[in-house]
Amino acid sequence: MTPPPFASPEPSDVVLRTGATVRLRPIRATDLAEIARLHEALSAESLYFRFLGVSRATASDLASRLVAADGQSQVVLVAEAGVRLAAVAGYYVDPRRPASAEVALTVEDALHGQGLGTRLLERLAEIARRRGLTEFTAEVHPANRRMLDVFAHSGFEIAHRTEPGAIQIVISLEPTPAFEERAAERSARAATASMKRLFEPRSVAVVGASRQRGKVGSEILHNLVATRFRGRIYPVNPASARVAGRRSYPSVRAIPGPVDLAVLAIPAAAVEAAVDDCIARGVRALVIITAGFRETGAEGRQREAAILAKVRAAGIRMVGPNCMGLINTDPRVRLNATFSPVYPPEGRVGLASQSGALGIALLDEARRLNLGISTFVSVGNKADVSGNDLVQYWSEDPRTDVILYYLESFGSAGSFMRIARRVARRKPIVAVKAGRSRAGARAASSHTGALAESDAVVDALLRQAGIIRAATLEELFDVSTLLAHQPLPAGRRVAILTNSGGPAILAADACEAQGLTIAALPAATRAKLAAVLPREAGLGNPIDMLASASAAQYEKCLRLLLGEPAVDAVIVIFIPPLLTEAREVAAAIVKAARGNSRKPILATFLGEEGARPRLGSIPSYSFPERAATALARVAGYAEWRREPPGKIPRFPDLQVARARALVEESMRRGGGWLGPEATNELLASFGIAAAPIRTARSAAEASTAAAALGFPVVLKAVGPNIVHKTEIGAVRLGLGGEDAVRAAFEDLRARLGPAMTEALVQKQVAGGIETIVGATSDPTFGPLVLYGSGGAFVELLADVAFRLAPLTDADATAMLEQVRGTARLRGFRGATPADETALKQLILRVSALIDACPQIREMDLNPVLVLPKGAVAVDARVRVDERTSAPSRRIAY
Repeated sequence: MTPPPFASPEPSDVVLRTGATVRLRPIRATDLAEIARLHEALSAESLYFRFLGVSRATASDLASRLVAADGQSQVVLVAEAGVRLAAVAGYYVDPRRPASAEVALTVEDALHGQGLGTRLLERLAEIARRRGLTEFTAEVHPANRRMLDVFAHSGFEIAHRTEPGAIQIVISLEPTPAFEERAAERSARAATASMKRLFEPRSVAVVGASRQRGKVGSEILHNLVATRFRGRIYPVNPASARVAGRRSYPSVRAIPGPVDLAVLAIPAAAVEAAVDDCIARGVRALVIITAGFRETGAEGRQREAAILAKVRAAGIRMVGPNCMGLINTDPRVRLNATFSPVYPPEGRVGLASQSGALGIALLDEARRLNLGISTFVSVGNKADVSGNDLVQYWSEDPRTDVILYYLESFGSAGSFMRIARRVARRKPIVAVKAGRSRAGARAASSHTGALAESDAVVDALLRQAGIIRAATLEELFDVSTLLAHQPLPAGRRVAILTNSGGPAILAADACEAQGLTIAALPAATRAKLAAVLPREAGLGNPIDMLASASAAQYEKCLRLLLGEPAVDAVIVIFIPPLLTEAREVAAAIVKAARGNSRKPILATFLGEEGARPRLGSIPSYSFPERAATALARVAGYAEWRREPPGKIPRFPDLQVARARALVEESMRRGGGWLGPEATNELLASFGIAAAPIRTARSAAEASTAAAALGFPVVLKAVGPNIVHKTEIGAVRLGLGGEDAVRAAFEDLRARLGPAMTEALVQKQVAGGIETIVGATSDPTFGPLVLYGSGGAFVELLADVAFRLAPLTDADATAMLEQVRGTARLRGFRGATPADETALKQLILRVSALIDACPQIREMDLNPVLVLPKGAVAVDARVRVDERTSAPSRRIAY
């Protein structure tokens, strides 16, 4: 078989441990001189360790061989740091062992210890895995501790043996849990280092600072001064010598001192020149407030791309363009580099908004609710800094406990979900995702593809990542106020304490509607409440203390409920009567809550919202329904955190090379839907059971095939435009003899005409529960896996669950629990239970297949019949195509 052609790897921008940026890209013939210079500049020690004693001349000769890399037997990457090549790394496939390759790395001396070698190894391993390789080998000098550390700390499984003068290293390319964890830790540390350039500058230049108040530049300058920024402030305005009483400079390059951060509020046409100026001055971070870029169309996209290329080449981090800036309330910094008139209170919530205008409203609401903010960013077009960077930064930021995000679109959505899934195990993430409708379902040709266009997919994937999705901005703040001030509940059992029956009934109804449980109080607790309250009080749950309830009764009853093991959270309602003062009740509640660190307390005080000072750390909601909704969201998140994260299963029987060869063979023929036999072979390579099939082009062939398979059989029409067979009557079931098969073939041929190119004869599988398992390569999220109730009405019922691949065993279990039709597998109404374990294994194998073969764009196994023993796909369709290249994004490492 002819080796498949390989696409050149996409460039990627990598953030190192110091926060500096380098670009990884495939080698080019024009790199010859730079690679020779790199080797010539190596220290004698580095040269010796890299080439085990060969001369500089030999090292220089190597450059010629490197630039001749064919992309198949040899892959070579270079790392660009600004205008120079700082590293080169590659692998060479051993022709005697086609699944193995020798790997080698060379990193300039100045970048040793910054993680570049590990990142190059990681990127090469990713490319090699996609091309069917299973291991790297390397020969390392025993004294070369740096290179040995690169291999040892990568997280890959390493085997080694010592030989005279060298250590032979064997690196398994299969990602291990240790590799995933270490890669995530490296990424978070790098993101933190790079984002500190934005959040903790020692000097800020405002380019476009105006003498006229009301202009964006003048408001940014005013805010920096008004909030007492701790560093130096430099106005930049070529038309004025002084702005706002401060010396102004004609350009950033003219500023005498170092500039850490530059904020650009100038016309779009002038931005690129100003960026050049900042690069020349050595500015380390940029905030581009200016609009008029990608959001305006093709010309704006080109301008934005040109600026981004320059920024990344210079190793600068950039927020925007088309944004309102950023804030850091840390008293040591006090940075307000926005044009917002609102400076929020200091606190422990990180806030990001994709909308600049809405960002101002969010800050204003945070101040009104007394919700303290640690840092705020308006990301705008997210050309460079994105939600991925921010979530990783906040994950490591000791001043941030809760992460809030308003977003309108996903950038690198798959990466965002994986990062969020790790971070949410320690810090809650609350998001409002705008845009709940998608029109792409009209173009999908498979059941899986059509169902994937639902907003329910976004819900499912956010849930998979542990992100709390708020339906509205109001809910965003309701949930975040609770998370910022109260502990997570241990369960869903709620006690409601009130002085008014009406609001308590509304609260109870809302709790039940949101999946919370009204706690059943033990007799002993009710007796203790009776000793405190009047005889007429309601001692069940809600506990109605009556309108005459005093502050002292609130305190005593709340203490009892907080001490009751059957209660996980308490909602306290106070409607001011004539005799009881609200401030006294608030003080009593705060007193009762002292020392409580295990159970959340929520209040409904008329006229009180947010974290009001007199209620201390107890959030108040204007209506009890809002309190119940916030508590339900947080309870669901707490349950997610308590669940084990699960593991991605490793199946030893997978024939990855065979599957990839089948996919590549189809790609050489132009892609599209695989034929039935190729589809079954692809499934078999990953251990996915499918009903035996034969193809036939005539009635006689169909009859012979049926006899070989054994009766009864199913006959299905096949053609390039026949997708959903049952919709056009292209299936005949229960054919018990050769005559019946011949008649069915002729009938289908007569009805479908040229649309039917051949027929599929399939052994009929008796019994079983119909389900659907599928996969699709979503343009936003990447590879998704579907499970649901199957059969002809799958889209009508839409009883399905989606998850982002690769799935863990916990993901597969959660999918089964989410689908209502799973109950049919468990002996519904006395039926024989089906093999749920086999179905779960099939789902996980489909996940492994789409992860190993990214060219699979759509896959439908519908139905998958789940039998008392085993699960079998009786109809399968797979479409392959080249994955659309995503834009290069900066990867924190």
